Amino acid sequence: MRMLLILIIAEASAVDLEWWKSALIYQIYPRSFKDSNGDGTGDLNGITEKLPYLQETGIDAIWLSPIFLSPMYDAGYDISDHRQIAPEFGTMEDFETLLAKAKGLGLSVLLDLVPNHTSNESEWFIKSKKGDPEYSDYYVWADGVNTSTVGETQPPNNWLSHFRKSAWEYSVERGQFYLHQFVIGQPDLNFRNKKVQEEMKDVLRFWLDVGISGYRIDAVNMIYEADPKNFCGRYPDEPRSGDPNAVEDDFDYLKHIYTKDQDETYSVIYDWREVLDEYTIKGQEYKILLTEAYSELENLMKYYGDGKRNGSIPFNFCLLENVRNDSDAVAIKRIIDQWMANMPVGMTANWVNGNHDQSRLATRLGVDKVDAMNMLALILPGIAFTFQGEELGMTDGFVTWKETQDPKACNTDDPINYWKISRDPSRTPFHWDDSPNAGFSTTDGKTWLPVADNYKDVNLDAQMKANKSHYQFYKDVVTIRKKDTVRKGDLDIRAISNSTLVVGRMLPNSPAIVGVINLSDDTEITNLSDFEWLPTHLIVVASGVDCEGNALENGAMIHKDKVIMTGKCALLLQSLMDCCENNK
Repeated sequence: MRMLLILIIAEASAVDLEWWKSALIYQIYPRSFKDSNGDGTGDLNGITEKLPYLQETGIDAIWLSPIFLSPMYDAGYDISDHRQIAPEFGTMEDFETLLAKAKGLGLSVLLDLVPNHTSNESEWFIKSKKGDPEYSDYYVWADGVNTSTVGETQPPNNWLSHFRKSAWEYSVERGQFYLHQFVIGQPDLNFRNKKVQEEMKDVLRFWLDVGISGYRIDAVNMIYEADPKNFCGRYPDEPRSGDPNAVEDDFDYLKHIYTKDQDETYSVIYDWREVLDEYTIKGQEYKILLTEAYSELENLMKYYGDGKRNGSIPFNFCLLENVRNDSDAVAIKRIIDQWMANMPVGMTANWVNGNHDQSRLATRLGVDKVDAMNMLALILPGIAFTFQGEELGMTDGFVTWKETQDPKACNTDDPINYWKISRDPSRTPFHWDDSPNAGFSTTDGKTWLPVADNYKDVNLDAQMKANKSHYQFYKDVVTIRKKDTVRKGDLDIRAISNSTLVVGRMLPNSPAIVGVINLSDDTEITNLSDFEWLPTHLIVVASGVDCEGNALENGAMIHKDKVIMTGKCALLLQSLMDCCENNK
């Protein structure tokens, strides 16, 4: 037995079990990345075609939004079969080809798991609705309420869907209501049923056996609801939120104390971590587990583990949610410090500027903050995430009411104000070049969402050819990110003034790295003399598009006591030690 253990450890040491701790993960929204067959919708073969671009950019792993069989009521987040590929995206053979090519290029592949619900077209739900004994308790079912004032059965309680109106839908066939915290076609699974938990573990193992490198778990803090056993057998009403802007049917009208962040959630995540660990023990690479939960910081930290069992890496949305276009250096430093100070000792941080559910970085904060925010995510300790197009500074596209696909917007029934909550603008197709459809598709008809109007100016081809561009700056920073100083070094972050933020990374016997950001419109002279660990002379290794003049171009020499930064400049500097060597 001892000899077997030694062999397992030796085999595991042959692979890089630490790859994930400083990984650069690129989120691909498959519908909008690249269309290979001219039908107007992105697909797996299109992703495969563009993998060399991602490798050349310096990406370590790609995360694919759901690609599984689905009626697409909610862009694939309504899964009818977790083990099949949606025909819109291709076939299992196409996915295996993508996976093989990615691995050949040194790229890991992560998949999206949606555990809170399935599609109402799932075989599990169809059987549950019919009362099949094996599946009867797979979903959250409840009896309605009969009242003397209303001549029909009312929902079990006042719970609201994320997409407005009641979170309960009546099934005539079953004679009960089922819970759907999202669209009506997304019935919630019942995680109090141990069979459901085992079913999800089997799904995890299926794709791990295929060869993926891990998962991003969607809406994880909603998989449990309050236990009706604790409330006389009924699901309790939720209290009013007190939000003065919320109307009665809006999700924000209630405070969701019974439908999210339940204590049982964390043990399920720890169980899933153990499933992924099975594959690491087999001598394969470390399998990463990422969890998405929009919640309080205290709750997020529990996902890391409980001190006895390991968990996941909770998405850090502090930059995404809290940095505004008027945030100063002091505020941004405080936001970063909060995560670092609360993160359990020995855990890995991560940084997110955007995703498929939020307005794009360039639209949200302004194009002049793209370089600064990209640099922050890339040089802070831990994992960095890039949503497709952020490296170009892509902005939200315009999607008319008739073109809108997002059920969150469609359910407003409001052709005037739908755009305020629509997620479609950040999901418009990737801009590869200035050809028709931005090089995304060869279709003669419409793409699934319209291409943004500015694609002729904002596209990858143009930015590769330009003297300076967001993409070139991004790629330069990624090059420096690969160095041991950024991968393993200590952090020294300071707000030199309200407008100047400095992020330093240091590691003994390695070149010092320092990022300097000027948030103001005016030229600022920054003195870095107080950074005692920095040598006197530094060299520019990445210069943002707003850094003007030869003194701020790549290769320029900088004296640390006088760094002259033009307005909105984001600059990455390195000490002269090893400045011309290959990346460590």
